[in-house]
Amino acid sequence: MRSFSKSALQGLVSASDMSLSIRQQCELLGVNRSSYYYQPQGESEANLLLMAAIDRHHLQHPYWGYPRMTDALRADFGQAINHKRVHRLMRLMRIRSVLPAPNTSQPNEAHKIYPYLLNDLIINTPNQVWATDITYIPMAKGFMYLVAIMDWYSRFVLSWKLSNSMDVSFCLEALKEAWSFGKPQIFNSDQGAQFTSLPFTSTLLGKDIRISMDGKGRALDNRFVERLWWTLKYEHVYLHAYENGKSLYLGIKEFFQYYNYQRQHSSLEKRTPAAVFLNTQAESSHGQN
Repeated sequence: MRSFSKSALQGLVSASDMSLSIRQQCELLGVNRSSYYYQPQGESEANLLLMAAIDRHHLQHPYWGYPRMTDALRADFGQAINHKRVHRLMRLMRIRSVLPAPNTSQPNEAHKIYPYLLNDLIINTPNQVWATDITYIPMAKGFMYLVAIMDWYSRFVLSWKLSNSMDVSFCLEALKEAWSFGKPQIFNSDQGAQFTSLPFTSTLLGKDIRISMDGKGRALDNRFVERLWWTLKYEHVYLHAYENGKSLYLGIKEFFQYYNYQRQHSSLEKRTPAAVFLNTQAESSHGQN
């Protein structure tokens, strides 16, 4: 079974199989159900157009809240657009202004918020700090959510997963896949429900990893992952109108392969993330022998 690629295994799952459910087939084949159910979200074509515009505006103006976003969309489309509609779509897309907002609600007591640990921290080696985030990815007739885990020092993308829902499971799947590269001393995320959930935080604490979370309204706390999203969308996603989840999956897989192993970074002295991450790890292992 291991000789099959993940995409080949996904192709073996059949909705017409009356003897086994989709869940049972995925379990037998070792396929994530989130990677099989590449179906567009149920939004109207008009809302999908708005969401694509919101995504572009947010990358350029991350400090905009829904009132400013509504004004921009009205100018774009030349029509009255209800601010409540824009607010709902931004929440659906997990987009929010980076500017501080009034504290109008209390967090769920079951979801502990951890302090930000990266202020003034000198990060000079791989696996010192990992960071993660979730972003909205548009398709021609729908959208999906993408989570990625990045090594902060090298910018190496350790793992990523696509999902058509915001369930914590695809974040846990990405975390499980990232363990193949070791583990960090500190794991940084925002305060989203997926990353503050007990299943996620307990997984990190069980490996003696310190948890760091961005402060509300702090645009630079997770800046390298935010920059990754900008690069992914402007250098790849916006250039391809992916028709479905399978083509999106293959396209993003190709992009991250390029990003890790071919794309040189000026901040890394024109080296690739893989060269920095893997070579530094190899030198460290050699020095310990």
